[in-house]
Amino acid sequence: MDARQQQYLDVMGITVWQHKDTAQESNGEAISSLDWLALEERVEACQLCDLHQRRSQTVFGAGDRQAELMIVGEAPGTEEDHIGEPFVGQAGQLLNAMLQAIGIQRQQVYIANMLKCRPAEDHHPSVDQANKCQDYLFRQIDLVQPKLILVLGRFAAQRLLNTKDALESLRKQLHAEPRSGIPMLVTYHPAYLLRSPKKKREAWQDLIAVKKTLQDMVVG
Repeated sequence: MDARQQQYLDVMGITVWQHKDTAQESNGEAISSLDWLALEERVEACQLCDLHQRRSQTVFGAGDRQAELMIVGEAPGTEEDHIGEPFVGQAGQLLNAMLQAIGIQRQQVYIANMLKCRPAEDHHPSVDQANKCQDYLFRQIDLVQPKLILVLGRFAAQRLLNTKDALESLRKQLHAEPRSGIPMLVTYHPAYLLRSPKKKREAWQDLIAVKKTLQDMVVG
């Protein structure tokens, strides 16, 4: 519909309802052209879902915006909501140690979450909330253009890969981010590892795969 047609409909008092999927697609198209500054401002002002009502601030992302490795988590926690940076609590400290174990410093990667606002205490993000927020993450991926994406946890992995497969079946294989084709690996979320330390050995295997994949890309 062009502007003149819309003007005629407005004069006649006729409301044209936009299909939800089309509206989401339109929003995604608008976001896909934003630069870093405009994207961050859009996220700060976002009210697409109810999470904006309880946030202290949005948690946009942090790190090297030209990083070879991009890390994607689930959603901010209480400390992240307070500070405005992803993975700054206990899970963040463990993530830093995990990266250092394979010779990577935190400042060398770019870290973001599926959701930019903290969910309610003891509540996991909903699929609808993730869908409302996903275009922000997609644009971050497109701007960073990493060589490899490491996804932390079941929720983020299932959303990015559009699957219901269990985390165990998503690990130990190289995926491709559906939109960009960027290689992607999946491992446990550091918060889960804090609750289930026996899984750290398996997470270490995933980290070795991250290091090897990056090295192979350089050689290739």
